Amino acid sequence: MNMDKRLERGEHGADNPRAINCFTCQSRNKTEWCHLHGDDLRVLNQVKVCNIYKPGQVIFYQGNPCLGLYCIERGTVAIRKSDANGNSVLVRLAHDGSTIGYRAYFAGGIYSGTAEALSECRVCFIDRSAVRTLMEHNPAVGLSFLQHMATDLQDSEELRLQSSVLPVRARVAHLLLVLKDKFGTAMDDGSLSIELPLSRQDIAAMIGTRPETISRVLKAMEEDEVAIFTGRTVEVADLDLLLDEIDNL
Repeated sequence: MNMDKRLERGEHGADNPRAINCFTCQSRNKTEWCHLHGDDLRVLNQVKVCNIYKPGQVIFYQGNPCLGLYCIERGTVAIRKSDANGNSVLVRLAHDGSTIGYRAYFAGGIYSGTAEALSECRVCFIDRSAVRTLMEHNPAVGLSFLQHMATDLQDSEELRLQSSVLPVRARVAHLLLVLKDKFGTAMDDGSLSIELPLSRQDIAAMIGTRPETISRVLKAMEEDEVAIFTGRTVEVADLDLLLDEIDNL
């Protein structure tokens, strides 16, 4: 059997825990790279470099030149921005099926934030020259990135609107509802358990408030039996109560 057929069947690097085969990768179908087929997909499969990152490890640093793109095959990554005094703020999360670093790539400059693994992540790096070649052969890939950037802008505007209109408690409820889809587990008794990947300081940064305000809001939600917060575990006995935090405004 020739190497090309082995690549397509996922036999290349099968004993290497870092090896990811683009032909069989389920996460690729959720990315901009889903438009690649045949020879171009084979090129992507050959040029990518895959690594495993433990929680807390940095994938790229703010201020470093953009050398390419990173595609998350598995895990959750935090994108943080720091000011001149070294104060760091969480600006967004990226999950499996996300490509990160594309803003710096298209701007032709440096990474505007630091990417840090929040859970164990398996990430593929694609060199900028390979990215350019693949986009030249497949304009649909570049168009997908433009659509992604437009969606990012809409999300940013929506977050800004929420910060100016919604009370902090409603913003916390909204964030929990977003996180439950990725980190929530439905229990046998109908309740919901959410394992947060974020610290309270990160939660405050994401919804635009202060950590001490978050502490007061979480305590109030516990007193009203909307949710119980134990470390990074959130127990929600009745999802409708959480939804009411937003619907009853």
